[in-house]
Amino acid sequence: MIVLRSMWRRGEGKFALVVLSLWLLVALVSLFWTPQPLLATDGYHVWAKPSAAHWLGTDGTGADVLSWLMAGSRTNLLIVILTVLFAGAFGLLLVAAMVARNTALAGASVVVIDALISIPTVLLALILAVPLGASITVIVVACGFGYGLNLARVARPAALLAARSSYVESALAAGASGWWTFVRHIVPNTLPVLLVQLSLSAGTAVLAESGLTYLGIGVPSGVPSWGHSLATSVKFINVYPLTVLWPGLIVTIVVVALNVFGDVLRDAADPLSNPELREIRD
Repeated sequence: MIVLRSMWRRGEGKFALVVLSLWLLVALVSLFWTPQPLLATDGYHVWAKPSAAHWLGTDGTGADVLSWLMAGSRTNLLIVILTVLFAGAFGLLLVAAMVARNTALAGASVVVIDALISIPTVLLALILAVPLGASITVIVVACGFGYGLNLARVARPAALLAARSSYVESALAAGASGWWTFVRHIVPNTLPVLLVQLSLSAGTAVLAESGLTYLGIGVPSGVPSWGHSLATSVKFINVYPLTVLWPGLIVTIVVVALNVFGDVLRDAADPLSNPELREIRD
C-alpha cells in the first residue's frame, strides 16, 4: 500500500495507474459484454462514422470498431503478461549464468548473449512462424526471447556488484546454496533495473503485436487485437482516418503508461528515494 500511495502522489503515477486500471477493467468487461456482437456485421453501414449505434464507427465489414477494440484489449493484455513472464524468467536465468562462481560458465554466457542479442525480433518471429503459423505463441516467444536477452545484459552490472558483496560472500561461506543466494540477495538488489526493463518490455510487446500482426505473423485473422484493428484499416487511412485513429491512439496511450509505470514503480519501491519505506526498515 505504501508503494501504491507513493505512486499515486505523483502526476505521472496517477496517469499510469488510471490508464492501466482502465485497460484491465475493459478487458474484464469485454469477457461478458461488448456494445455489439463481435461477429455481427452490417453491410449497409461499412466505414460508418461514430453514431449512437456505433460509438466509434464501423470498419470495412460493418463490424463495430469499439466492440473489437474492447475484445482486443484482453488479447493484448494476455500477450503483455505472457511476454513479461517469459522475458523475466529467461532474463533472470541468463543473469544467474553470467554471475555464476564458475568463471568459464559466466564468460561463455556473456559471449553467447552478445551474439544472440543481435538477432532482430522480427527475424525470430518469421522463423517461428514457419512451423507454428501466425499465433500469439510466436509473439510471446520471439519478444520474450529478445527482451530477456536485453534484460540480462542491462541487469548484469548490478547483479555482479551484488554477487561480489560481503553479505553474499558471508551467505555462501555459511553454507547457503548458490540459487538461494541468487534469489534472496542478488535479485532484490537488481529489482529497480528489472522493473524498468520489464515495463519497457511490456510497452514494446504492445508495439510488437501491432507490427507482427500487420506483417501477418502475429495474431491470426479473426482474433481481435489492437494490431489486427490497425492492420485491417491502415490501407484506407486516407479515406477513413478515424478507423486507424482509435486503435493507434489506444496503443500510444497504453505504451506511454507502461513506460511511465516502470519508472514510477522503481522510485516508489526504492528505499533510497522513498522515505516511507526507509522508516519501515528502520
